Amino acid sequence: MSPIRILLVDDHTLFRSGVRALLQRQTDIEIAGEAGEGSEALKLIRSLKPDLVLLDLNMPGLSGLEVLKLALEENPQQAIIMLTLSEESRDLMVALQTGARGYLLKNSNVDYLVNAIRMVAMGGTAIQPEMAGSLAAGLRQMKKDEHEPEEKEHLTAREKEVLKLVAAGQSNKEIARGLDIGESTVKFHIQSILRKLNLTSRVQAAVYATQGKGEV
Repeated sequence: MSPIRILLVDDHTLFRSGVRALLQRQTDIEIAGEAGEGSEALKLIRSLKPDLVLLDLNMPGLSGLEVLKLALEENPQQAIIMLTLSEESRDLMVALQTGARGYLLKNSNVDYLVNAIRMVAMGGTAIQPEMAGSLAAGLRQMKKDEHEPEEKEHLTAREKEVLKLVAAGQSNKEIARGLDIGESTVKFHIQSILRKLNLTSRVQAAVYATQGKGEV
């Protein structure tokens, strides 16, 4: 199995060096490249085509959020995890709404960081546990500002099964294998769930299942 190719993006050289040293100990992770600022990061994302980008939020020049937006406009399938000091709920919500597949704090322990990378590389999502409350609060505010999602009773039995597995952090491939259905069918169910619940990402759906409306 090919290693997960990572692009590290952070303006602090010492922090990048530390993360690189930690990740290089993993046999299934490879550091494809590094960038110290946003415009350089975009060039390397285009040229290196990494499996996953670990992206700092606050950088001089192009911010992490700007890099996130521009990178996903060019390649919506690019997996990006924000790795930041910011515990602000607004930063979290904007990053997830823009398309980040993970939001981790720089004080994460090594095991959690490595497992999050693996999970996102497989198509899942990863949110720092300490940020769950902020995410739930952000979703509640969104529901006040927008239309309330329909109740889960409007989901089919199969959609409820899929939603429960999404909430558990499983990738489309894992869900398909567990339910003995095709990945395309899983994608169809997830799109239907998001539409019915008036949500925009699988991360929001996961929090809706476990935080917003109770267990599925």
